[in-house]
Amino acid sequence: MQVVRVRINTMLEVDKILEKCGDCNRLQLLMLLLFCLINMLSALHYYSQTIISFVPKYWCADGLPDAGGGGQQPPSESSCHSLAQNASASTCHNYDYELFMGYESFTSDMNWICADAWKLTLGQSMFFVGSVVGTLVLGFLADVVGRLPILVVANMIAMVGNLLTIWGTNLTLFCVFRLVSGFATDSNFVMMYILVMEYMRPSLRTVGLSLCIGFFYCLGSMAAPWIAVLMRSWQGFLLATSLPFLLVPFFYLIVPESVQWLISKQKYDRAVVCLKRVAKINGRQVEESSYQEFIDECKFSQQHTKARPNLLDLFKTPRLRRNTLILFFKSMVITLCYDAVSRNVQGLGISPFLMFSLSATTILPACLLIIALQDRIGRKAMASISLLLSGIFISVTGGILFAAPATDKTTTLLVSLSVVGRFGVTVAYNSGAQYATELIPTCVRGQGVAAVHVAGYAFTFFSAFILYTRSIFYPMPEIILGLISLLGACLCLLLPETLHRTLPTSLEDGENFGKNDRWFSFSFTEQRTQSATTLASGHHSTKHHFELHRFGGLLLISF
Repeated sequence: MQVVRVRINTMLEVDKILEKCGDCNRLQLLMLLLFCLINMLSALHYYSQTIISFVPKYWCADGLPDAGGGGQQPPSESSCHSLAQNASASTCHNYDYELFMGYESFTSDMNWICADAWKLTLGQSMFFVGSVVGTLVLGFLADVVGRLPILVVANMIAMVGNLLTIWGTNLTLFCVFRLVSGFATDSNFVMMYILVMEYMRPSLRTVGLSLCIGFFYCLGSMAAPWIAVLMRSWQGFLLATSLPFLLVPFFYLIVPESVQWLISKQKYDRAVVCLKRVAKINGRQVEESSYQEFIDECKFSQQHTKARPNLLDLFKTPRLRRNTLILFFKSMVITLCYDAVSRNVQGLGISPFLMFSLSATTILPACLLIIALQDRIGRKAMASISLLLSGIFISVTGGILFAAPATDKTTTLLVSLSVVGRFGVTVAYNSGAQYATELIPTCVRGQGVAAVHVAGYAFTFFSAFILYTRSIFYPMPEIILGLISLLGACLCLLLPETLHRTLPTSLEDGENFGKNDRWFSFSFTEQRTQSATTLASGHHSTKHHFELHRFGGLLLISF
């Protein structure tokens, strides 16, 4: 409990000095603009996996008079067997392609289809192996050297990994270079998220950050396929989307290092330098005594710091262990479904470029819906309902692919269901991080949230293999993803609600938190049963504690 008091006090002290230096001024605007750029770069980097892997319609050209089929019309569906009657049916050595809008993907360039399709699946999976290792390694290094250096290093790794992929023309090199590229995933975004959040006024953090993510991650995702069409090749796409990362080292000229991290490392002089820089950019005059008072308060707080519990303590008691395991599984389900659904843009009857952009349009509405509803209906309802709807729509899409013949009406219905399914997964994905942050006790929150996040990335290793099952049974990816989403929705019902409640700080609090909750208990139903008197007398206090713990918990991720 002592450690919690020290952490929250330090957080309040930083907020207090930032109010004098400026917590809603020029620097915050500049950092938000840079965060918008990071969102676009992160989207282009993450979805490079999908863009370079598009599979155009193909057919075996063995035995045909010349390239293009000798005037013959291509088959209505992709085929691994030759169209010529005198050709061998067992193997194929040459393929023809009907390219999407003239874009040549890595798949068509390397002929990694049919018997060699597993190579592309393996290479894609290595990206997520890299993301797990990179999140752990760069997260550890961020605690050693600081947030800002790791932000720059992670984005440089993303650039180098994508550029090296241009020369990854065999399976070994492709797997290695995709692993390098994946190494940067998460850290290239999260470090900037932490820095912006720390330097912003608490009341503006949720809205400001969510809007930046909603608008610019959406914009980057929608733009990705059309950059590929413009460049006409996977090499050109990787080159065009990698070079803008060269702008990130210039962040050093504007973005200050994390004051929270500097204080935790007792680097008080550097913390004051960063605060003075903030005041200078914001045009504020702050007395030297204010900085000294801030440092004295931090030193006093840190004198009482004690050893903290570790991640393994979350598994020592039954209810806390159950909740932690559900959070792990929920993160795995949501992250797997989010990645697989966002990449599942082929086989629905329209151009994958158009389908990708239509699917990406759900990112902004999902962020706006979270802002509008999450503090009204609660985390539990938001997580379970979004996963339930997503699972239903994705499963129905699989059923239509299996049962209905291909027509214009069927295509429109499939596209609509797929977009709605992506919307539900996006809502669940974006709201899931905050739910875990609030539910895990403060004393192990940083370690717990990181572990939950890494578990989710580790599980995305299987997303490429799930999509590969389409070659075995056409609607299989939708069936698998739908069932996993429905299972995740059911397990979310077993978690306690966190909205308008004092969040757990110690392991004992975590064990007893929501002990009387039932699977059918939701925040919005509880509010209806409360009397007007209770709401009037207790709402303000509860809300105050909730906001304090919520922002405190988010900031603890940076320790």
